[in-house]
Amino acid sequence: MREIIVDSFAGGGGASTGMELALGYSPDIAINHDPEAIAMHKANHPETEHYCEDVWDVDPVKATRGRPVGLAWFSPDCTHHSKARGGKPREKKIRGLAWVVIRWAIAVQPRVIILENVEEFQDWGPLDEEGQPIPGEKGRTFESFVECLRQLGYVVEWRELVACDYGAPTSRKRLCMEMRRDGKPIVWPEPTHGAPDSLEVQAGKRKPWRTAAEIIDWSLPCPSIFDSDKEIERNYGLKVKRPLADSTQRRIAHGLVKFGFDNPNPFIVTVNHSGDGFRGQGIDQPLGTVTSKNGYGLVLPFLTKYHGEIKGQEARGQTLDSPLLTLDTSNRFGLVTANIIKFRGTNIGQSVNEPLHTITAGGNHHGLVYAFLVEYYGASIGQSLNSPLHTIPTHDRFGLVIVHLHGQPYVVVDIGFRMLTPGELYAAQGFPSTYIIDGYRANGRPVQKHQQVAKCGNSVSPQMARAMVQASVPELCVGSGRALSLERYKPAAGQMEFSL
Repeated sequence: MREIIVDSFAGGGGASTGMELALGYSPDIAINHDPEAIAMHKANHPETEHYCEDVWDVDPVKATRGRPVGLAWFSPDCTHHSKARGGKPREKKIRGLAWVVIRWAIAVQPRVIILENVEEFQDWGPLDEEGQPIPGEKGRTFESFVECLRQLGYVVEWRELVACDYGAPTSRKRLCMEMRRDGKPIVWPEPTHGAPDSLEVQAGKRKPWRTAAEIIDWSLPCPSIFDSDKEIERNYGLKVKRPLADSTQRRIAHGLVKFGFDNPNPFIVTVNHSGDGFRGQGIDQPLGTVTSKNGYGLVLPFLTKYHGEIKGQEARGQTLDSPLLTLDTSNRFGLVTANIIKFRGTNIGQSVNEPLHTITAGGNHHGLVYAFLVEYYGASIGQSLNSPLHTIPTHDRFGLVIVHLHGQPYVVVDIGFRMLTPGELYAAQGFPSTYIIDGYRANGRPVQKHQQVAKCGNSVSPQMARAMVQASVPELCVGSGRALSLERYKPAAGQMEFSL
């Protein structure tokens, strides 16, 4: 009798997709309480038997119906373990969801069990009356959890793995635990990708990390932050929020300071964190963790060479670049882009990927930044030279910023900004381009964009799951005697393609 595969806490299907990429078929059983998650899972894994129920309400014996379980994957809710929760109270019930692993281990004894969670899962311990972890008890519950599994005959090991090391363009880091009771040694997947400057990559042993730039759809418009929402809807047919929130504008400004003055590339800004400081990255790195809220924005600064009419005026300029950071459950990255133009001649601009031309400024926002002042106190991002100087404190707190690019005078003529789309976020997480993320219904209603983003942020990176499964149960994987595999995620000639 064939061993079956179980995906508990299946979500929108990240782990299941990784399993299918490794095994050649979808998991036999998928469990999740969320109707929207199950709807997405059904759309992509129609062969799977789905349980839209609380994990505690599913009887392992009845669900498996006497079939042996070769692999059971568990990704319990991580929000009440994660440091991203800050000082908010934790809930004991949610933190304790991982105990369902013990129930399955007792009831049906899976040959191999894999658990995926945030790194802080290792710190799992009791809470005080206010819902805060007790410092002196850190890790005590985790130790009890591991000991239970060992008493049930499982060998247990765990490691922290990063998705970009296995081919996903995201730097999402997760704790992976493997438990097995078949007497075979635990084998961890070898990274297939690495930092571009690492010895392994330089020697050709690994591929360089995939980057955020790969997953961005550059054909999509990136409207100016200075246009009104009505102008953007009229010109692009898009409904966006303008003007941007003050905190978002400050974060973009900080990003321009960090990425804009030496480097003419777009960058990513995170807009859904607390505080006004910059959080983001260039586009030449893996994207950060995707969260359940839309928080990644793309920024495109447009530069122009400055030739003032007053003698002595100097050049200003800036550049932008870096890889996208870890994805979590909220979309918290925005894209900022730039075109380069100069204040002479008739050319309207050039791509940021081309050598600098001799061109002139075009558009309505040229000359927005020539030089400006920054303040080293409070939350201010600075001020223009054309306005009265802000309040002078008792200490020296003002600095003059003059932008130079290759020794030439440039000014910012425009700044484009848009949020990353669900499709871009799923691509960053490592999902195949053919993965269905919209067009399906849950409870009779179309699934909304914010729900699609949430499923991405809550998902396992398919590439990391694939690597774990291939290392843990290679005997079940494609290439180990399996004759037929469903290649759902390969560009197909027809609706569906099989290969021998």
